[in-house]
Amino acid sequence: MNDTVDKLIIFLAKRDGIDKLVKTFQYVSKLVNWHVETTYPDVATRAKQWEVASGLSRKAFRSGRFLTGFNALRRSPGTSPGFRLLALLANSGEMVYFFFDHFLWLARIGVIDAKYAKRMSFISAFGESVGYVFFIISDFILITRGLKAERKLLTEEDMSKETQGEIKKIRMDRIMRLMAVAANIADLIIALAEIEPNPFCNHTVTLGISGLVSAWAGWYRNWPS
Repeated sequence: MNDTVDKLIIFLAKRDGIDKLVKTFQYVSKLVNWHVETTYPDVATRAKQWEVASGLSRKAFRSGRFLTGFNALRRSPGTSPGFRLLALLANSGEMVYFFFDHFLWLARIGVIDAKYAKRMSFISAFGESVGYVFFIISDFILITRGLKAERKLLTEEDMSKETQGEIKKIRMDRIMRLMAVAANIADLIIALAEIEPNPFCNHTVTLGISGLVSAWAGWYRNWPS
């Protein structure tokens, strides 16, 4: 049995694992900057630098990530026409997000003209939002199906070990999907702050908490069992 250190090493060896760690740094530093901006300006400046560096690092880590959505459509497009459509819309949105995020990163670090940053950020966030909406819909459909299957199994008179194992499997799947929904809703709020700025989504506390919810849900989903 792996201990906590072994699991942490396995977790950090994954691209998603290191991304969630750096995302935690990014949004903790955002909240620290907001909290001490007026009282400790030097600390706030350092926290802001940490936030910016973390955000740029995450973009670098995500190089080529748009191929994940393409491969998902290629390998497992869905079990029914409805799910194939949802998968197409969700993964296409995610592919747009990650693809244009490359150009946003290049604009932010000065490789291409900085004037393109705003446009690339909008296109990337729009694709991201579309992807999240359809991923959330898919997960809710599958959660509902799981609940129906669990209720059916619970009505069986002979509760065999196989049935108990199936119920446990359904419940674990539901937890993972709820974590995915929480992360996608949190990231959707962050994306909406870019697409349609408003006082709620753009407030530092809203962005900070949303970022941490997404990061920590990702920690849970990617942590080795």
